[in-house]
Amino acid sequence: QVQLVESGGGLVQAGGSLRLSCAASGRTFSSRAMGWFRQAPGKEREFVAAIRGSGGATYYTDSVKGRFTISRDNAKNTVYLEMNSVKPEDTAVYYCAANKGGPFLFSRVVRSTSYDYWGQGTQVTVSS
Repeated sequence: QVQLVESGGGLVQAGGSLRLSCAASGRTFSSRAMGWFRQAPGKEREFVAAIRGSGGATYYTDSVKGRFTISRDNAKNTVYLEMNSVKPEDTAVYYCAANKGGPFLFSRVVRSTSYDYWGQGTQVTVSS
């Protein structure tokens, strides 16, 4: 069983920065890839970024490449999403999720169905 709690969301001006955190419980954290997804009003949940269990390898959706950075601290059971140069279109509820396991491939981690634990979400609003 893994419990995930996101924090760090809020209101930020376009061009600003925000760091989201996701604290995880459970002994399997370091063995699991972790992902960030987001869902804007009226839109489907979409993949943002993922990081391998041991860290190092990462994937990003094209719209956030060069602006967002995913990282993790396995000693603290926490995964982060550093958001820089934010845009109004980044406004959404952001969710962290723990991957079920398997090869760390983009084709897998981009699918929400490859994750079995989700946080409650944290709202990020970017004003123009």
